[in-house]
Amino acid sequence: MPRSLPRPLAALTGCVVLGAALTACGGSSAADSAADSAGGEKTVTVYSADGLKGEKGDGWYDRVFADFTKKTGIKVKYVEGGSGEMVQRAVREQSNPQADVLITLPPFIQQADGKGLLQSYAPQGAEQVSGANKAPDGKWTSVVNNYFGFVYNKKELTGAPTTWEQLLDPKLKGRLQYSTPGVAGDGTAVLVKAMHDFGGKEAAMEYLKKLQGNNVGPSSSTSKLAPKTDKGEILVANGDVQMNFAQSKSMPNLGIWFPARDGGKPTTFALPYAAGLTAKGPHSENGRKLLDHLLGEDAQKLVSEVGGGFPARADVKPTGANAVELAKVMAGVEVFEPDWADIDKNLSAYVDAWKSATGS
Repeated sequence: MPRSLPRPLAALTGCVVLGAALTACGGSSAADSAADSAGGEKTVTVYSADGLKGEKGDGWYDRVFADFTKKTGIKVKYVEGGSGEMVQRAVREQSNPQADVLITLPPFIQQADGKGLLQSYAPQGAEQVSGANKAPDGKWTSVVNNYFGFVYNKKELTGAPTTWEQLLDPKLKGRLQYSTPGVAGDGTAVLVKAMHDFGGKEAAMEYLKKLQGNNVGPSSSTSKLAPKTDKGEILVANGDVQMNFAQSKSMPNLGIWFPARDGGKPTTFALPYAAGLTAKGPHSENGRKLLDHLLGEDAQKLVSEVGGGFPARADVKPTGANAVELAKVMAGVEVFEPDWADIDKNLSAYVDAWKSATGS
């Protein structure tokens, strides 16, 4: 499983180049091309985790989808929800698939692969994506790199929280919320981070049981929590760097932070947006074209500038104002790599343990 020990992150400019380009396989390209070029078939349907589409139509998806349609004439039909929600929807539709491209956070992209939802296709430029951020068999490839984090209200709190223990403060009762593990990718990330920081499942569940006393309650979508935090309806919520950084441009009270144990250093881990071609999508050839576009240099150059994230390609190195700000956000934060194979295998058990501990 992916390698790497915690390491300080001073600046993020992409991933390490590993391996040669994968070749496309799977699917019937000629048949797909014929069907996709037929009248009324110039569409591609994307099921995606939230975070990359702007609330005001100014997000990375908004820009790159518009560019794709202008370039190819193919219209993008977009469906958004939590990572787990999107996978489950695709599972329910397996007898009559609707999505051509599925984009989710780990471990849900691995879950989608395990359920037979994806076919092998390595987009053009996939050779520039780190081996840890793509499947060896080409079933999925990261298109935007990202990192787990929390947000807080800068106006009502004099400073960012720094530790998990501070979140137990009675002053945060009913003013803290995190998205639902097993449903939202970022919510599942709360479990992953807690198990890492507290040294295992039992200790993490013991802490989350205590935290439940302050928790507002479930949320299927993480993106809805930042506006609540900015308005002061809640003061602390979970999120991820890309989404929250982009939101902070129109939400001035939003601050990003990374929890640590008392006396420890702040840590995080990568939560890339990983894209895969669905196994039996109605417009697979159009799906391939869209994946090529998302990983193309032009789209990748917009990841930091427009999306507030980190390019998936190692050869695309942003230098604009957003890239500088993002490097400051991540400065001094150690990045660890979860055992995604273990999490994929035991996700149901971890979520069940969380439900039992919190009474959810």
